[in-house]
Amino acid sequence: MTNIVVFICSFFLTFTLTGCTELNQQLGSLQINQQADTPTNMEPNNQLRPAVKKPIIEIKTSEQHKDKTTSIHTSILAPAKVNNPVQNKKSSNAQKDAIQVVAKPESIPVLVNKKNKLPDAYKPRDLIYTTIPFIFKGKSEKREMRNEAATAISNLFAGAKKQGVNLLGVSAYRSHAIQTTLFNAYVKKDGYAKARTYSALPGTSEHETGLAIDVTGGNGKCSAEDCFGGTKEAKWLQAHVAEYGFIIRYPKGKDLITGYKYEPWHLRYVGKVIAKEIMSSGSTLEEYYNTIPVSK
Repeated sequence: MTNIVVFICSFFLTFTLTGCTELNQQLGSLQINQQADTPTNMEPNNQLRPAVKKPIIEIKTSEQHKDKTTSIHTSILAPAKVNNPVQNKKSSNAQKDAIQVVAKPESIPVLVNKKNKLPDAYKPRDLIYTTIPFIFKGKSEKREMRNEAATAISNLFAGAKKQGVNLLGVSAYRSHAIQTTLFNAYVKKDGYAKARTYSALPGTSEHETGLAIDVTGGNGKCSAEDCFGGTKEAKWLQAHVAEYGFIIRYPKGKDLITGYKYEPWHLRYVGKVIAKEIMSSGSTLEEYYNTIPVSK
């Protein structure tokens, strides 16, 4: 009996020692694995080093696109020493307002709108003072237009006068710097979102092309105001501007296509052939080029 007891005790002692050995081996293996998984960027006292941020590379694109446009996107930049709130908008606005630069800004029927802009340094090379009367006295860049457009607007004013319709110029050419100052003023007054509904971002204003002009009746009333729409002058323009190479750039009911509400006073020179096609069909310059609607 004594031998049996000794045998049983020896068996259990051997089993226990073997199990402990295996358990110790497993725990040792686990410790090694944990050490292998420990981050290598540990500072003394087990503190993680902050991750090193890779520098963000800003890619600047050349301003070379737009009439029939290319796919390079660019941001609006103000001229030197001009405070431009556009540059201070959040990235979401920057993406939403991403636009393309026209390839041929000198083209007479160039498409300039909320999705297509002129190069920041662009200035028409053939600007001249128009000979038409304006609502203000004295010299100003607002009296200037490109040579071909200036001749055409003089002929339009003369043709209207022969039919008993007197017109006055309100604003023609506008430089990039002036457009920036103007837009910033509207942003300060009404906020960025509202300003975008009625004023063009710098570079996207047709006035910067030297091919556009705002006009009003001979009495100077309703200058760039909705009340101009029902006047005999507005009705004459609707019926006759194409004869002189102009279009009503922002027609009634085309807000989502052009991005702007009806402006019967805003004339844009595109040449007689294109003007007659657009005005006779009641369409827009965007539709002529079959582009995606601008929307508001």
